[in-house]
Amino acid sequence: MKSLIRILGIPIDLGQKKRGVDMGPGAIRYAGLSSRLQKLGYHVEDRGNIHVPVRESVKEADLLDTIHQACERVYQSAKELTAEDGSISIFLGGDHSTAIGTIGGLTHNSARGVIWVDAHGDFNTLDNSPSGNVHGMALSSLLGMGSKKLVNIGRPGAKLNPDDTVLIAIRELDPAEKTCLKQSGVKVYTMRDIDEQGMKMVAQSALKHLVHMPEIHVSLDMDSLDPSIAPGVGTPVPGGITYREAQLLMEMIADTERCRSLDIVEINPLIDHQNQTAKSAVDLAGSLFGQRII
Repeated sequence: MKSLIRILGIPIDLGQKKRGVDMGPGAIRYAGLSSRLQKLGYHVEDRGNIHVPVRESVKEADLLDTIHQACERVYQSAKELTAEDGSISIFLGGDHSTAIGTIGGLTHNSARGVIWVDAHGDFNTLDNSPSGNVHGMALSSLLGMGSKKLVNIGRPGAKLNPDDTVLIAIRELDPAEKTCLKQSGVKVYTMRDIDEQGMKMVAQSALKHLVHMPEIHVSLDMDSLDPSIAPGVGTPVPGGITYREAQLLMEMIADTERCRSLDIVEINPLIDHQNQTAKSAVDLAGSLFGQRII
């Protein structure tokens, strides 16, 4: 029997306006995540879902405070999971604001390299965001930028070092976000990089950049994939990575044997096709934790 994997659902849709991503944890479970991992030899323990208020119960003026409170609960849960016995943690979103809590808690006692796979930079702040959507501020908040209510979740200040962070599959950035990201020191691989170099070279370069980190966390936004493969996402963007490119990335991360945690976020079953996006997410999780063709 391999390591223990613990699963925690975070049904939050407060970080953006399109409804439905709060149903993501159920969709991923229904797609067979636990059974896939068990077939790979893991013992799986599903901890259920963190409580998140439904959007109808939250006043617009209280939205940021409510996200803060939800992410505080996520932070504490992620912190406890890593402290228990060195098990692997998988977090099921929900929108990408989830990661403010998961990565914060995972890094409470020790640093962790982060591979952020996303069509977007998630590098806005309340001051420069065109939409005001908090799921587009998750990474900047983890790096100590923006609203103190988001930056100081769990503990004061930044939770990540730019040198320990890599973005892959980026293809849509807001103007101010682009400037901030260029100045941040975070390593970024856009879709142009993938087109020109191929996913193999991009993955090798990303992993070399994080070679100093003994443990890696993957934050997988399913909108990183092309909408033809992952139609059920909160903010689809044409021109994403293919199914095989995503699989190769997961397989190459798995080869390092350093991945200890995973976010799967932004699945929206309301606009999906027969749970296709959640099924792809389960396939990718399987590859990340050891599934091989032969």
